[in-house]
Amino acid sequence: MAGLRMTVGVLAVLGALLERPDAELYGLEIVRASGLEPGTIYPILQRLRAAGWVSDRWEDPEPARDEGRPPRRYYRLTTEGRARAVHALQRGRDRSGLSRLLAPPSPSAVTTTEGGPA
Repeated sequence: MAGLRMTVGVLAVLGALLERPDAELYGLEIVRASGLEPGTIYPILQRLRAAGWVSDRWEDPEPARDEGRPPRRYYRLTTEGRARAVHALQRGRDRSGLSRLLAPPSPSAVTTTEGGPA
């Protein structure tokens, strides 16, 4: 993980890629899965690619042209990237309490304004 700062955004992109670890995902799919904006994910994907965690490829332009859209750039975790992503996400959850923040609240944690259970 040397050289990569594990921000919430990086962890979100890694989590999105790990949801379908054997698939190639294009940018909009990663945007939807991560909940981040396109202007946020693309610099993260470039850093992950430069670090060797992610590989990318452009689709053949013919199908895109037939569908009237620009060619898509597909991203996928490398073998090393997948192992490092799993480790980074676990470490991020352990360090920040991220799993506790992402978990739905327990019924006992929901209270009304009077302080009693909802």
